Amino acid sequence: MSIPLPPPQPANQSNFNRHHLNPLPPSVFTLPQTAQLEALYTIIRDKETKRGDFLFYSDRIIRLLVEEGLNHLPVVKRTVETPTGATYDGVGFEGKICGVSILRAGEAMEAGLREVCRSVRIGKILIQRDEETALPKLFYSKFPQDIATRYVLLLDPMLATGGSAMKAVEVLIEHGVPEERIIFVNLIASPEGLTTFCTRYPSLKVVTGWIDQGLNDKAYIIPGLGDFGERR
Repeated sequence: MSIPLPPPQPANQSNFNRHHLNPLPPSVFTLPQTAQLEALYTIIRDKETKRGDFLFYSDRIIRLLVEEGLNHLPVVKRTVETPTGATYDGVGFEGKICGVSILRAGEAMEAGLREVCRSVRIGKILIQRDEETALPKLFYSKFPQDIATRYVLLLDPMLATGGSAMKAVEVLIEHGVPEERIIFVNLIASPEGLTTFCTRYPSLKVVTGWIDQGLNDKAYIIPGLGDFGERR
């Protein structure tokens, strides 16, 4: 006698039950929590995954994240003529964009942005812990001269405490970028880091692939995937 199985639970619902940030802040957007996405994350979390596979599958996720980030850019109506002579009423992006990677791990996300945005301008920012104050400190930054007029995709794969990301946003605002023109793109976030980050900067948007359980006593994301930069 066969036993009827319960109806399958949607992937996004099961994931949200797993982490400790429910409901999400209104400025946070996650990728659709499909079985395929969970399989990709399972591969890159596995400590036995070889570097080549880690690169390949993390790059797949990064491209999905960049595409989702672009979905949150404003558009304007645009009419074009097709090769058939007909007109098509569509849309185009409202303004120019650029990427800014938080060094060093954020550099790994630049290729995914270039794959979907031809000739995109990319800036860099290096933030490290100040040994005297134990606070995030700016050590280096290089941005396009007109960054204040662009929409910025801020790139960093891991959001733990949120200290580096918040410092990066602070620097961007100091360079004239409005908070609401910044989209933070991220592979894995902790609930604690997301809450702190979104409380301080409620007007910017966050696009993340996965929200993990939390931080351990060393402020490492759990279950996480280890040091993203080292594994690449």
